[in-house]
Amino acid sequence: MSKLEEPVDSMDPSECLTTGHSYMTTHDKNAPVILISGANRGIGAAIVRELKGAGYRLSLGARSVEKLEEAYGSSDDMTLYARFDAYESKTAEDWVAATVERFGRIDGLVNNAGNGEHVHLMDDNEDALDRLWEVNVKAPLRLIRLCMPHLEETGRGRVINIVSLSGKRVRNAFVGYNMTKYAMMGLHHTTRFVGWDKGVRATAICPSFVRTEMSAYTKKVTPDEMIQPETLAGLVRTAIELPNTAAMAEMLVNCRLEDTL
Repeated sequence: MSKLEEPVDSMDPSECLTTGHSYMTTHDKNAPVILISGANRGIGAAIVRELKGAGYRLSLGARSVEKLEEAYGSSDDMTLYARFDAYESKTAEDWVAATVERFGRIDGLVNNAGNGEHVHLMDDNEDALDRLWEVNVKAPLRLIRLCMPHLEETGRGRVINIVSLSGKRVRNAFVGYNMTKYAMMGLHHTTRFVGWDKGVRATAICPSFVRTEMSAYTKKVTPDEMIQPETLAGLVRTAIELPNTAAMAEMLVNCRLEDTL
């Protein structure tokens, strides 16, 4: 009998991360633990629904715990809510510590929180530029540093970075956003390199326009033509569950025809 043919309850709880086998029940107290930043709305909320439905234990970070409770109800033995503010480094430390205290492990990190402020090339707005760097680059770096020892312990840790096609090419004048997303790709590939020998696999998901508030400004495509958050959530789960021997370094997701990247 092959590994994938074994009865579900005979598998080690973390083996879904290397086999893609959807073995977990709704309240499996040994299920892998995934941290998700910016978890209360948009892409983050779709990722929560996807992974919650698949039986993962979730540690959700947002600036308002009350917003998480409004979105998902009271926390339970499968979920933890924490205040995470990208501008306050201590909240990242407290969140990761609380996760380890509650669950005893961390199997994956989804860096989803982002800032989409529009800072043009000739704008003299240092404050907005600083906010973009803080949220899009420094905050994910902090979380990766804090989670990495725990991810390495599992031998199959996962870091999923929700980036943007703006980190792969430039098609607008939003220099602040473009610069920080290119920097996040540098962070991503450094993470991939550093974690590889310890079994940590990092995947950057780089979408074009997604049907969320961040893309509401554009007239280039209609909301129905945009990538749906639920589609990206499915890709996040795929990246988490791929085996160590089939890691995806980048997933580039288009909703319109673009030049080869």
